[in-house]
Amino acid sequence: MIKEFKLPELGENVASGTLGKLLVKVGDVVAEGQNVLEIETDKAVAEIPSGVSGKITEIRVKEGAAIRPGEVVFLVETAAAPTAAAQAPEPAAAPAAVEAPKPAAPTAAPAQPAPPPAQPVAGAVPRPGLVRAAPSVRAKARELGVDLNEVPTADPSGRVTLQEVLAFARGGAAPAAAAPAAEEEAPAKPAPAAASAPAVSGGTTVEPFSAIRRKTAEHMTECWTTIPHVTHFDKADVTGLEELRKKYGKRVEAAGGRLTITSFVLKALPEVLKRFPKFNASLDMAGQQAVYKHFYNIGVAVDTPNGLLVPVIKDADRKSIVEMSVELGELAAKARERKLALENMQGGTFTVTNLGGLGGHAFTPIINAPETAILGMSRAVMEPVWAGGQFVPRLMLPFSLSYDHRLIDGADAARFLRRLIEVLEQPWVLFLEA
Repeated sequence: MIKEFKLPELGENVASGTLGKLLVKVGDVVAEGQNVLEIETDKAVAEIPSGVSGKITEIRVKEGAAIRPGEVVFLVETAAAPTAAAQAPEPAAAPAAVEAPKPAAPTAAPAQPAPPPAQPVAGAVPRPGLVRAAPSVRAKARELGVDLNEVPTADPSGRVTLQEVLAFARGGAAPAAAAPAAEEEAPAKPAPAAASAPAVSGGTTVEPFSAIRRKTAEHMTECWTTIPHVTHFDKADVTGLEELRKKYGKRVEAAGGRLTITSFVLKALPEVLKRFPKFNASLDMAGQQAVYKHFYNIGVAVDTPNGLLVPVIKDADRKSIVEMSVELGELAAKARERKLALENMQGGTFTVTNLGGLGGHAFTPIINAPETAILGMSRAVMEPVWAGGQFVPRLMLPFSLSYDHRLIDGADAARFLRRLIEVLEQPWVLFLEA
């Protein structure tokens, strides 16, 4: 018996991936549960196990090709073939094969009312692969249970609008709204700029984007063009924290982690986020509402040879500094080795990115939609601070807090960052008030 092995679901909000590497070839015998291929998504590389056992007879997808859940990867000849042959002569089998076409004709007539959702706009057809849509449109589609791949659109670039999703969900015609389509298409306009590059005497090298870089570029473009960013800057005196880090660093190392200033920031953030819930929320612009989350999953950006990855520390409010230090080290190692599972990259409610190890005193981090804020950390340096009638050397840590101005005002950001700084400068505040 020949069975199809189809790519399974890759995780929440993962519409497609790239076949990075095939671990098998035609003629190989695979067992159910054996890893057979590597799929690259926007933030991770996942090994996919086979769902069937048998001998591979045909591979239908090449390495480097885009693929989405449900597509056939290869065909397998299973050991169940003799059983199927033995069942074929049964009397019921032949009539079933003959009878099947009969209902097919009648069913076609009643089924005619169903096609209208796919006919609303001339030339609009479902599109395989990654569908272009704004975050708010994707959120509404998930809420309504609509598969964006099935929504017809009038946009030549394939970008789905909110009106088209709502019309599809109602089972009616998707409106050919020219104005909204133009607005949605706006982020894609800068692309033609790359068409004409000036001639240079030294020559050029063209390097195609990797799957991670391509998806990162798409996501960052969408985040930057749909979210009105504002960045607030401030500094924390972490002289005392640095002394604590040196004092207790060995204890954390004994547990398998590394105590850093980031460890203290991760511990302080949940308490601050609880006090300022707008920073632990997401926006549903389709429904004109904010969604406040009562769980605290902190994403931490990790620089890897393959690009920027953001593993997530789940339930940070329930973990100790030691636990988070160990977990962060493990996640960072997996990120650099491309061994992060998809679940390690999903569910974040707030993100921290630290460039302190590389230098710089400030930057403007881009918000990781659908989150509403991101905290950037730069290099801590000794600075003269006026205290007690004289200048004293203090270790000052610069923060850059980018926030979504649709939900968060400047005063909110200033208060949020001042509270975080207060907790870091006086850690015992957590014990007194948290």
